[in-house]
Amino acid sequence: MTQLVNRDKWFLCRAPKPGATKRLFCFPFGGGGASVFRSWPDAMGDDIEVRALQMPGREARFRDAMADTIETLTTDVVQALAAYQDKPYAIFGYSLGSLLAFEVSRELRRRNMQMPAHLFIGAAQAPHREPVHPPITTLSDAEFLQKCEDYYQPEGEAWNNVELRELFLRVLKADIALCENYDYRDEAPLACPIDVFAGDDDRATPLEETRFWNQQTIEKMGHHVFRGGHFFIDDAEPEIQRLVLKLLNQGL
Repeated sequence: MTQLVNRDKWFLCRAPKPGATKRLFCFPFGGGGASVFRSWPDAMGDDIEVRALQMPGREARFRDAMADTIETLTTDVVQALAAYQDKPYAIFGYSLGSLLAFEVSRELRRRNMQMPAHLFIGAAQAPHREPVHPPITTLSDAEFLQKCEDYYQPEGEAWNNVELRELFLRVLKADIALCENYDYRDEAPLACPIDVFAGDDDRATPLEETRFWNQQTIEKMGHHVFRGGHFFIDDAEPEIQRLVLKLLNQGL
């Protein structure tokens, strides 16, 4: 029972599909919660159950202490995934979620657990590459927010509303710190296909940096470029969903 409670705390499912033969786990970008994937269950059809990662410190888990390292967060996510070893699955990550999906996949391999059959990476440079920008989480809040605007080009009510922005500032800063403090360890490439989604005007993750994901798999890497900045998914989400569904139906 404890394992079931733990898994449901970490992976929210808006539309359970007990008859589905496969699952797609979705990992959100920094500052985001499981709700950013609310449209995905309908887009994936009846045979794919979508479960979105709900990290501590946001939405329904806003009272939970946030992880202070990628390693800690990876361990917690892998422990929750232990309850989902009965069906083949894939992971879709976006920005911070991509880095976490990569490290979770490697930790699953270390533990000889079932690994994702496919990895989908969005808006993230290859993990073995040097950071493009200097750290920003040590800056004052005002300077930090300015850099976020410069690099990530955020839009939407949460960002434009000063009161809402102050509410998620703590979470956003902590999430970006996870990436800035990440320490890549050299290991063998993964044995699953990787498909990478990138924006042609992404200032946080330059397009050329996303091509190096081919060094992290011994299988095929697909590279898909969309118009827009770091949050190109805002406009391209339906197209990305269709592509993910097509690839999952072909490979799982």
